[in-house]
Amino acid sequence: MNERELEVKQVIDTLRPAMETDGGGVDLVSVQDGIVHVKFRGACLLCPSIGLTLRIGIEKTLKDKLRWVREVVQTEQYPDQ
Repeated sequence: MNERELEVKQVIDTLRPAMETDGGGVDLVSVQDGIVHVKFRGACLLCPSIGLTLRIGIEKTLKDKLRWVREVVQTEQYPDQ
């Protein structure tokens, strides 16, 4: 894991407890050129608010804390799949 991925992971770890309380979760998949790739799991996959969680929860928080983050996108696969 490189330095930028570690920075993103630390921020995501602060959001994780709230998501896990509702039976969901999010994993960092990769960071490439300022674009953060995440994968949702559990209840998040069926939640109608997944787009809000992605943009307002995760992306906004990452952009506020890590100025180099340009965008957060959802992916369905991990890099080695």
